[in-house]
Amino acid sequence: MTKPQHDPTDSAAGRIDAAPDRRGFTSRPLRVRAAVGVVAAAALVAGVGAFLVDNLTNAFGPDSVCDGAVSAAALTDALGPGQVSSSENGAWQSPSGGALCTAKVTYGIFGDSRSVFVRVAQADDLGPYPAGSDSQLFAASANGGASGAARSKGAWALLPGECGTGLRVEVESDGDGPGAGKLARLAVSAANGVAADKGCGKSPLPAPHELSAVGQEHDLNSGSVCGLPGFTAADAGSKGYRERVTTAFDPVWVCRIATGQNPFAWSFSIGTEPRVRGPLAEKDATPAFGRSRWAGSPLREREVVATCQGKPTYFRMDTDILQGLFPSTDEAWKQFLTAGGKAIGCEPIL
Repeated sequence: MTKPQHDPTDSAAGRIDAAPDRRGFTSRPLRVRAAVGVVAAAALVAGVGAFLVDNLTNAFGPDSVCDGAVSAAALTDALGPGQVSSSENGAWQSPSGGALCTAKVTYGIFGDSRSVFVRVAQADDLGPYPAGSDSQLFAASANGGASGAARSKGAWALLPGECGTGLRVEVESDGDGPGAGKLARLAVSAANGVAADKGCGKSPLPAPHELSAVGQEHDLNSGSVCGLPGFTAADAGSKGYRERVTTAFDPVWVCRIATGQNPFAWSFSIGTEPRVRGPLAEKDATPAFGRSRWAGSPLREREVVATCQGKPTYFRMDTDILQGLFPSTDEAWKQFLTAGGKAIGCEPIL
């Protein structure tokens, strides 16, 4: 019996070797060109892959930007995936107020980008705080020490108490905001980075997870201004006054009152977190109303301080040019201190 003849093309190696023949590559030069083409195609695919990885992720980028203050992970969590970078002004090297850095995430094959402006600021009163009445607050007591406020396009977070008082990090996004929660986490992460750079803070603050609801604008209730029982306004209902109030008191409660026809407004603020502004020795301050004292605001008679539950608590009133809402400025102060103090559980101030 004749044994079947073995065809070398029956093996796997033979089939691979015969493939160029089936495609017409029957000579050695053609085979070489075919192999080169395969290698070139593989290199092209690898190059495109590397390009996409470089442009769609931060695989080859830095772990942090803004001289280490902003982690790449926190930045991409807020702005989305991409390659991170930053540019700093000269003051950023020793941030203690006024330092500014632009942190950027570049993404896509066309080099699109999203940015946030990161700033270290220091406050001597409640006036500079961008904690508008539309802010969502996060309190230290509910967030492991992290404290600040956030909106859809911006947020700020206080540095740890060991770094001193009045120091905060602000982040502001360009274009469409990524949302209050993401920017709150980015602000706290940046505050931790600045604290590490300054060598202060016992341990990093945790990412905030509990933010207050956004206050809704509504008609002013003249019998309970800013939602504070006992805080009353004369003849407010017929003048089109509207108010918007934060839904929490910690770290900074804000109420804004205005009319649609006037860009100016009354605003009332209560700072319950001692870190929100620079310290003030009450005994050295001028008496104001009851046991409160003027808190040394650059603009006279805008802010007072009183001890509430053993902590300095700041009350601020900015009236701009609206007149006639209250019988007098002194009367407005007295009502505000009484009603506001009661709302936060403060001992009687007047």
